[in-house]
Order: sequence, then C-alpha cells, then structure tokens
Amino acid sequence: MSSIELTSSQKTILTALINLYRQTEDAVKGEDIAEEVNRNPGTIRNQMQSLKALQLVEGVPGPKGGYKPTANAYEALDVEQMDEPASVPLFHNGEPVEGVNVDEVDLSSVHHPELCRAEIHVQGSVREFHEGDEVRVGPTPLSKLVVEGIVDGKDDTSNILILRIEDMRAPEGEPSH
Repeated sequence: MSSIELTSSQKTILTALINLYRQTEDAVKGEDIAEEVNRNPGTIRNQMQSLKALQLVEGVPGPKGGYKPTANAYEALDVEQMDEPASVPLFHNGEPVEGVNVDEVDLSSVHHPELCRAEIHVQGSVREFHEGDEVRVGPTPLSKLVVEGIVDGKDDTSNILILRIEDMRAPEGEPSH
C-alpha cells in the first residue's frame, strides 16, 4: 500500500470529514465540513473531487447525501479505525469532553523540567480548546498516567493540543497531599 501524499489542506478536510462522520455515522454535507475548517463550500467541493479521484472519499447522492470517508481515507491519514478505542478520558476546564479520544500523549520536552510540555494527540476536533484552558488527560489504560496542564498551543490540522504540564502522576503508591 503506497502512502498517498496529501496537501495539508486535503489532510485538514479529510480529518474533518472523518471526525464528523464518526459523530453521526451518516454522510457528511460539504457545508458542515466547510464550517468545521473555516473554508467556503466551493473550496470543499473542489477538494472533494480530488479526494474522490484518490478514492479517499465517496459521494452519497440524494437529499440526505454528502461525503463519506473510504477505508483508504483512514490509511491515508494513518488514523486507526478502531472499533473500540481504549478510552483515555479528557477533561476540559473540569468537564469531561464527549466524542473525543486521546490517541497519544507525547512528553516532548521532559529534558527541560522547567518548561515541561506534553503533546496530546486527539481523535476529534480541538476547535473548542483555547490557550489558557485547563486540561486533564487520563488515566491512560496501561500506565494509569494522569497529566494535568494548561493549553499552551494547538495544531488544528493534526488535532494536537500542546499542554504546559502542571501536574503529572502515575499511581506508584498514593499521591501525597
């Protein structure tokens, strides 16, 4: 399976399509994708033609129609199409976030203890997160790690939140208070 080189714009649109499709399991309208990625619907239609040509998207005709990602779309974006993804809870300003799943917690700069950052790779949109918001991730399935931090930046295209870590704990013994 050769990997398909997508432009960042195609990636953004495909990611949005997959996220919206995950939420509804229904064909997704171009307008909804346009809204999600802040582009005009005409642009989306043009991009969809090229994504269809790459067999990453199928068009669904009719009034309930729209677009669906093909299995190739997941491969092209390297998104695991997990039936039951391990659920790593994500809390945003203390509230659990629905419909979002954490794929990966990447502790990027552990060698800089004074500026400890974590990259949180999310399945789902990070649009609602803003700098300065509090985020708690975890416990993760295996290490039961919990990371708390403040959003320091985000990458909408790749659905990554950059956290400034405030607190990180794994249950080796009980937390001391």
